Amino acid sequence: MDAPTQPDRALPVAVSCTIIAQNEADRIVRCIESVKGIAREIVVIDSGSTDETVALAERHGAVCHFNPWTGYGQQKRFAEDKARHDWVLNLDADEWLPEPVRAELIDLLSRPIPPEIRGFAFTISHVYPGHARPRPLADYHTYVRLYDKTRCRFPESSVFDEIKLAPEHRGRVRAPVYHQSIRSLGHLIAKNKAYFRLQAREVRKARLPTLLRICVEPVTTFLKYYLVRRHITGGVYGFLVASTIAGLRTYRLALFLKGRREP
Repeated sequence: MDAPTQPDRALPVAVSCTIIAQNEADRIVRCIESVKGIAREIVVIDSGSTDETVALAERHGAVCHFNPWTGYGQQKRFAEDKARHDWVLNLDADEWLPEPVRAELIDLLSRPIPPEIRGFAFTISHVYPGHARPRPLADYHTYVRLYDKTRCRFPESSVFDEIKLAPEHRGRVRAPVYHQSIRSLGHLIAKNKAYFRLQAREVRKARLPTLLRICVEPVTTFLKYYLVRRHITGGVYGFLVASTIAGLRTYRLALFLKGRREP
């Protein structure tokens, strides 16, 4: 593998990379190493890891801070407050910058950013466990991940952690960020159940529409993930992912139906 592209000098636009983490020792180094030469500082907000996450992050040049977990938006806002630079590149510990997006960012940050641009949207492309890159026609999401924190921030929310910008204030980074969100199907289940419990505390749903949805949504969710989001290209594993997500959607609706509010 070729060495990643590095700028000849510190980039004119100073960037802080922020990463929220808990028990990410198996993948946080990959994330940190992928932003070196792009971010002038790397800030990791740890919410109580019991593995080597913090030690590894510090060993690879990150500054670590502890903050008890209250929710996604709150944790990312805490990270913003700890960042020294106005421009922030936010990544999750399970994400990393492959070579094409590194090269694009180096080019982007080598000159002044137009004053009307407050942030840049990225394609976040899903990578299966054990794979180094996305499958053919992999599903993806588009989020603002590089932004000027003086003009936009993450919301103060436990479950909604997306920065919204009008098109005229939003630039675009074309090359995709890689996102290996799950370690296994078991991890997929545990991760989503924890998120849905948080969601049920913050979001209320009417009972009758929820009853109707629970009858049809698992099937439509399977079709959405298997066909529309193209997990069909992932073979047997893709079928299992779509089926598991459909089952988890039933769990989510059941939480809303019961009005569950415990942490």
